[in-house]
This record gives sequence, C-alpha cells and structure tokens, in this order.
Amino acid sequence: MRRSIATVCISGTLEEKLESIARARFDAVEIFENDLIASRLSPREIRQRCADLGLGIDLYQPFRDMDGVDEARFRRNLDRAQRKFDLMVELGAPMLLVCSNVQPDMICDDELLASQLHAMAEKAAERGLRVAYEALAWGHHVNRYMHSWEIVKKADHPHLGLCLDSFHILSRGDDPAGIETIPADKLFFLQLADAPMLAMDVLQWSRHFRCFPGQGTFDLARFVEHVLMAGYPGPLSLEVFNDVFRAAPNRRTTLDAHESLLFLEEQVRQRIAARAVADPAAAQLAERIELFNPPAPPAVRGVSFIEFAVDAASGHVLARALEGLGFDRLGAHRSKDVTLYQQGEVRLILNQEPGSFAADFFQRRGPSICALGLATDDGQRAVNRGVAFQLPRYAGRVGPNETIIPALRAVDDSVIYFVSQALEERGFLESDFVIEAGRQGHSRAGIRQVDHLAHAYPLEQFDTGVLFNRVVLGLAPQPSLELADPHGLVRSCAMVNDDQSLRIALNVSQSRTTATGRTAETLQGGGIHHIALACDDIFACATRLQAGGTELLPVPDNYYDDLAARLDLAPALVERMRQFGVLYDENADGAFFHFYVRSFVGSFFFEIVQRVGRYAGFGAANAAVRMTAQSAQ
Repeated sequence: MRRSIATVCISGTLEEKLESIARARFDAVEIFENDLIASRLSPREIRQRCADLGLGIDLYQPFRDMDGVDEARFRRNLDRAQRKFDLMVELGAPMLLVCSNVQPDMICDDELLASQLHAMAEKAAERGLRVAYEALAWGHHVNRYMHSWEIVKKADHPHLGLCLDSFHILSRGDDPAGIETIPADKLFFLQLADAPMLAMDVLQWSRHFRCFPGQGTFDLARFVEHVLMAGYPGPLSLEVFNDVFRAAPNRRTTLDAHESLLFLEEQVRQRIAARAVADPAAAQLAERIELFNPPAPPAVRGVSFIEFAVDAASGHVLARALEGLGFDRLGAHRSKDVTLYQQGEVRLILNQEPGSFAADFFQRRGPSICALGLATDDGQRAVNRGVAFQLPRYAGRVGPNETIIPALRAVDDSVIYFVSQALEERGFLESDFVIEAGRQGHSRAGIRQVDHLAHAYPLEQFDTGVLFNRVVLGLAPQPSLELADPHGLVRSCAMVNDDQSLRIALNVSQSRTTATGRTAETLQGGGIHHIALACDDIFACATRLQAGGTELLPVPDNYYDDLAARLDLAPALVERMRQFGVLYDENADGAFFHFYVRSFVGSFFFEIVQRVGRYAGFGAANAAVRMTAQSAQ
C-alpha cells in the first residue's frame, strides 16, 4: 500500500523534512500548513521538490473551525477556504483536511453543519479538489467518527468524505468495527498514530504523547483491519504530534516511522489472513491488496552470551569481579584477545581485541556491554527480518574454522547476535575458544541463568528502543512505570517474550544530571547497564559472594524498619535480609528477593535475584532505594 507521513511528525525545515522522508522510502506526504508558511519555497517549488524526491502530496492540512458558525463568519470562512484551494492547486495537493469545530460558541445544528460543508465541497469541486472531514476527539459538538459520518451523509456531496484518525477514535474508546458500515467512496483519508494509555486531558494527550504504531498500546491492527474491510482505497498515513520527535534529529525519526508502518502492515495482514478462513470478503481483500510480509520474528529462548568491551586495565578489574561472583574463566579465543567466563548457563565474554568493533565501542563509551547473543530457533531468519525492516547487518572478522553468527546492529550501535539452536548443539563457543582443562563453568555461587537485562536510552531514543525490541525481537511491552530517583524521574517499560525467557527493561532518565553509579540516559548514549542473574537461594548466594570479597550494595536500615511495618514477614527473615542488603517485593503471584553488587566504573552493575512462585515483576517498588544507594557511592 501507499505509505505517507505528515510533515508535522518530525523536526527541521520543510525542505529538510521532505529529504528525510524520501530517504526513509515513504511514497507521499501530508503538508502541514505551518511548515508551508515557514518555508522559503513557493507552493509550486515545494511541488517540484517533492516530485524530484519521488514523493506525492496526498493532503494539505488543517483547516479549522469551518462548520457551525453564523452566516457572516461562514462567508469569511468560505473566502479563506477558496484561497487555500488556490494554493492547493499550485501545490498539487488533491485534498484538504477540515477539522470539526472546537469553539464553545459554535452552533450545534447538524443540518447547518451539513449545509456549510456541502457549500465548501462545491467550491472544492470547481477546482477538482476534495474535502476530508475529521471529528476531533475534543470537538465541541462533533467528536466521534459516527457523528461526522452522519453529517457527511446529510451533506451528500461527492467531493466531501471522511478522514478517519486512529487517535481521535481510539482515545475516545469508540469501537472501530462500525467503520465497516461506511461506504468505501466516503472514506477519503486515513491517519494513524499510536499512544500510551494516559489518564489526562485528551487534547494534551494528543498534542504531546502520540507515537508511531508499535510504540504505544492502541490496537491499531484491528483498527486498520476494519478500515480496509470497508474498502478504503487510499494510503496509510502517519500523523503524530510528539515533543520528543519534533526535537530529535529527523533521520532516525523517519526511519522509525517507516519501520512502524511496515510492522503495522504485517500485523494487519495476519489479522486479515485469519479472518479470511471463514469470511469470503476478507479472502477477497487478501487477494486484492499487498501488505508487507517479512520473515517471521525469532522464537527467542533467552540469553546465550553477553559481551563486554574492555581494555587491558578494565578487563583485568572486571575479570577479578567476575571471579568474585563465582564465574570460571573457561578459556581464551583462538584468534582474538577475547576471554570467556561462565557460571551455570550464564556466559560472559570480555573483548579487548585491538581494531575490533569492541575496541571502537570502548573508545567511545569506556568499559561497557557491546554485544548480546540471543538463543533463537533460526538466526539467519532473525537477521533477514531485521534487514527487511531496514536495519543493518553486522559482520565481524572471523578466523579460519571459526563460527559465523548472524548479527544485526542495534539502535544504540551495539551488536545483537542470533545464535541458532543448531549452533548451540554444535558447541559453537567451544569451537571458537580453547577451553582450559577442568573448566566447566559450575555454579560456584549458585547463579543459574540471566533473569533480565536493563537498557538505558537517551530520551530521544526511548520510543526507538521500544519499536526495535517489539519489531525485531518479538517482545511485548508491559505497562510503563515512572520511578523516582534522587535526581528526577526514570521512565521504565519492560519488554518480554511469551515464555518470559527474555526480559529487557527499557529505562530513560528525565533528569539531565548524572551521578556516579546512576542509571542515567546521559551515560555515553545509553546501553545495557544492568544484568540480573537468577539463583535458587538468595541468602546462600549472598553468603558465598560476600565471603569471596564481593562488595554488596548497602541498604539503609530505614528500609527494613519500613518493610517490617508494611508486610507480615518473620522478624528473622527481615534481619537476614538486612544482613546482606537483600530487597523484597511480593504480590498475589509470589515473591521477589534481590540484592545488588556495587557498580563497575559507573557503567553497569549486577543484580542477583530469586523468584518465588509466579512473580513476574522486577521489584519496581524498591527502585528508588536502589538508585539512592547507588548514587551515594
């Protein structure tokens, strides 16, 4: 299908926006009036620029407060509209978006509204143009799509139809199934936006918090399914008002926008295919339209390995820290300055190879996590999916007889390796590393596997991170949380797969102040900063680590005094937690014990966790205590 985007979605001058939109492979644009007014180009020059870039112009918008006004005001509005029609002819825009009136003094008379819109459509028809009427969610009288359809139906003009906007419909809680009752020739335009669920004024919600499909919580796939089933023939167009997007560099934003539309098309295609089994109309639709059909997302089965970028000095310090955590040094790489450590199922790799991507990563970010290996069913298919969504492959230097692992560059410039089950079964690490005799990676401290990871993002990349984890890794977003730390607020969104074998918490700090050991988005562009390791006995693990010289993060006594007052816990248990700095959370599904190791050079830290029952959270209630304690370091 034709893919379009409104120029209001991204930052820059109109000329810069058009170039970025074309590079992201969109087919067309909606020209936002403010962008045109501020442009140094004339409407004819803008039309030519779009043509040179291979972009169509689908819509000019918005025209406000046209309907429900007295006769004198309507004549002025009609004169204003005719001037805009003249401009649109020069611009080459075939359609004008007219928003429902939001003024409290408007005349709430559907017959009047219909007659005024008919008169406007008549003037548009004289120039071969069309008018798309949109019900704003905060419209004074018309604020629901079925009401706007009743007015368009009354107006009864071939050059007047509807613009359906997913935000205005879904934010009001309206059921989009009714769209299928509207004739296809009256569905003139479709605008798409996602959004997080927020309890706030709908106008402020719309103006500041919309996002691209897949970055919020609206069921856009179902919405578009109903629109297409109604016979809508036009483009899928994004219209997103978002303060962060309009302040961020537009190259990344437009790439995200196009990726989000591809992802939405994939979801819609799957819904229509499922419906086609019992619905002949859906089967005909599936034959008639072409929607994006990429390789399936990977079936991720957890973390295969985590790779750190270090130099000789930091690598030595980190190696000692890992040994203190109970990890065995299994061996060295056959051709690179890379070392493998293991405990239970947890594999950690220290890479200090000169001239490698890890060396470049270290140069820019210091000691940090530069790569993540994910165990999956088919690594090549996973990479092919990423490439279909315009993400770059990664291919590192491989020595003779060493394993080639399919990989992608992630949005933070780290590397994601996809380790197929066949590679795991062949012992791919054993073929690349010389394993020292007697080294087995036994769980000397009781650590079994990676429980979850936390990834810090710069503010302008948070929604990009959500989209990447959802589209490429097939993870589902959980409800977002706002956590207080000593320097502001941290927004957190957990992403998980179906069986909870991969959990990644995405974090962004809304404070620009950085403190040592903090989870701050200002730390060298973000990255994985927190590795949580699972054990079966939190106190046995803490005892072993402390006896081995590992320094645990101290927790204030006030925390345990409050814990004892809030929860019905045995005093002996509370005192044992106090001894090791163990934090605690519980809910109806189970309980969660966890403690932290002091952070490593302020870049990342380890957490040890024990889950009891079916507890699926992350101990968010304790986040402020942890962040305050880390800040005190």
